[in-house]
Amino acid sequence: MKWNLIFGTLGLAAVGFLTGCETLPPDVERGPHGTIGYKVQIEATGPGARIEANGEYVGNTPVTIKIFGDRDGTFHDFGSPYYIIKALPLTTNQYPQTAMFGTGRFFGREDKIPERIFFNMTNPPPVYPPQVAAPPPAPYYYYYGPSVYIGGPPLFYGPRFNFWIGPRWHRRW
Repeated sequence: MKWNLIFGTLGLAAVGFLTGCETLPPDVERGPHGTIGYKVQIEATGPGARIEANGEYVGNTPVTIKIFGDRDGTFHDFGSPYYIIKALPLTTNQYPQTAMFGTGRFFGREDKIPERIFFNMTNPPPVYPPQVAAPPPAPYYYYYGPSVYIGGPPLFYGPRFNFWIGPRWHRRW
């Protein structure tokens, strides 16, 4: 009777010890899949630039957006390998700018959520060298013809037993 009481008490203590409590600060907003909300300020050299986050219009600069991320401050994987923020220009002599952040999908890179993003709309896009077409591959010449197997497969695949009667050159069954 005494052992049942001791084991029962130890079991309840283990369950109570292994059960953790989760506490968050009161000003943190909870999101889907156990994420929390982070506020990110987005600014550009020309105020009023159009901002898109993952292909959706979120506003004109300066704007503050809310990004739901993991508790360690990184982007959460909601099904896309990157979180993309684009700034589209207002006038001529400005260029579209893009910021790409890894979400850690398929063991890829996982970036921290920044507090502020600044786009310089006068930066031109990078210049890449021109693409040169590769020469076509040389044709394959058959010097001795294609390799062809003439003849059918053996009739029986399996163990083979030979019985020899008399001298080797005489008869085989």
